[in-house]
Amino acid sequence: PVAKPVAAETPAPVAKAAVVPPPRFALQLLRAGRCLLLVELPTGERFQTRDPAYMLLKDMLRAAGLPDSPQIVGDPVRWPLLVRGNMDQGPDAARDFVQGFVSARLEDEPCVCLWLIGLPAVRFAGEANAEAWYRELQVEGLGSVWALPGLELLMEEPQRKADVWQAMRRLMARWKSTDE
Repeated sequence: PVAKPVAAETPAPVAKAAVVPPPRFALQLLRAGRCLLLVELPTGERFQTRDPAYMLLKDMLRAAGLPDSPQIVGDPVRWPLLVRGNMDQGPDAARDFVQGFVSARLEDEPCVCLWLIGLPAVRFAGEANAEAWYRELQVEGLGSVWALPGLELLMEEPQRKADVWQAMRRLMARWKSTDE
């Protein structure tokens, strides 16, 4: 019997993935009591003590019963890391980097709740989006996180503060120690 030649399967054309420009953001990690806060830096620069966004953050910490002078933990995370180069700096790489950075800080000193303040923090540490605001999420490697709108947005749309306050009242038991 004569074997029929096997038709070579033509590989499906590989669709060129659209090149996604790297996301641009700056985040600062802060510690307040038993919580860590990963906060979007709207200007890309560290907070100044008289900065309205920083003053709002201090008010939020006071309302939460936490120390209102948070400690800076490390340098701000700025993305993209490099202006030039072939390194992948897309959204997935940004997420891996931010989660790795925060995870390493958590190993140094654990926290009971990680606040993610601002869309870049929620997106790249919490793997979520604006629909997750005001909610507590579980993130592998990071534990319990609380997703919040950015400080600038809270100043532009003050009605959102009520939602923050309601969510905060539900979560406060997490970071309030029982010996107070």
